[in-house]
Amino acid sequence: MTLHPGAQAVLDLIAEAGRPSFEEMTVPDCREAYVNSRKSLQPDPIEVAEVKNLSMPGPGGDIALRMYRAEPAKAGELQPVIVYFHGGGWVIGDLESHDTVCRELAVRSGSTLISVDYRLAPEHVFPAAADDAIAATKWVADNAADLGVDENRMAVAGDSAGGNLAAVAAIGVRDAGGPNIRFQALLYPVTDFDLTRPSYEENGTRPPVKTETMAWFRDLYLTKPEDQKDWRAAPIHAKDLSGLAPAFVMTAGYDPLRDEGKAYADALEAAGNACTYKCFTGQIHGFLNMARINPQTFDAFAEIGSEIKAGLAV
Repeated sequence: MTLHPGAQAVLDLIAEAGRPSFEEMTVPDCREAYVNSRKSLQPDPIEVAEVKNLSMPGPGGDIALRMYRAEPAKAGELQPVIVYFHGGGWVIGDLESHDTVCRELAVRSGSTLISVDYRLAPEHVFPAAADDAIAATKWVADNAADLGVDENRMAVAGDSAGGNLAAVAAIGVRDAGGPNIRFQALLYPVTDFDLTRPSYEENGTRPPVKTETMAWFRDLYLTKPEDQKDWRAAPIHAKDLSGLAPAFVMTAGYDPLRDEGKAYADALEAAGNACTYKCFTGQIHGFLNMARINPQTFDAFAEIGSEIKAGLAV
C-alpha cells in the first residue's frame, strides 16, 4: 500500500500544527479541537433541499436530531431514509462535526438523512450510546409518515464509533422484531476492543487515531472489562449475526481499525448476509471529514452514496 497524497497532506498539517493527540487532552478540549478541525479539513457544506432540527424522547432524556433532505418533500411521496450516527469514539463529535458528511451522503444517496446526537461518555457511559442508537432507529420508523420517509426503505449508517452504533442498531432492532432495516453502511467501524490485530501493529503509532487514542476512548466509554465482549459495545461478539440487512463495510488501509472492519464484514457474510467490502488502501482513519485537503474523500462519498441508493431502491 502507498499512502494517498491527500492523506499525507493531512498528516503533514497535523504535524505542523503540533496539536496534542486526543488522549493527551481533557475531554472538553478534545471536543473543541475536533469541531475546530472542520475549518481546515472540511470543505464548505453543499446545499440540500432542507435542513431541519428535530427532537425525540430517548432512554435518558430528549435526543437532538437533524434531518437533511436531498430533494424537497412532496405530498404523498415517502423518501428513503438513512439514520446516521457520527464518529468520535463515543466521547467527541456532534451534529455539527458531521454536518458536511451528512449533506454529502444525503445528496449522493438521494435520501433523507437523519443524524442522531446520541449521549456521549464519560458523562453517559455504555450502554447509553447503544441504547440511544436503537431507540432513534425505532423512533424514525414509528414516525415515518410524519417525517415523510418510508419505513420500508430505511438504512442505518455511521463512521468509526458511529459505524459501531449503526451495526449495534441493526442487531438491536432485529432482536426487537423491527423495524426492518434494508441496508447498513459501516464506515471504518469499531467492531472490537482487543486493539491487537495486525492493523494496530502496522498503524497504531500514526495520527490521527493511535492505539493509545482508542484505549482512551474505550476506557471512557466502557466501565468494566466484560463490556468489551458485550455485542452492544463490540458487535463482532454477537452470538448470532444472521438475518441482518445487506451491508457495505468500508475501511482505510492506514487505519488501526482496518482489520476489525474486515473481520466484521467476513462475519456478516459467514452468517449468510449480503456484504460488500471496500478498503481505501491509501487512506487514514476519519478521512470522510478531511475532504478539503484529501480529495479522495469525494470518491468515497460517491461510492457510499451509490451503495446506499442501490440498497434502498424500490
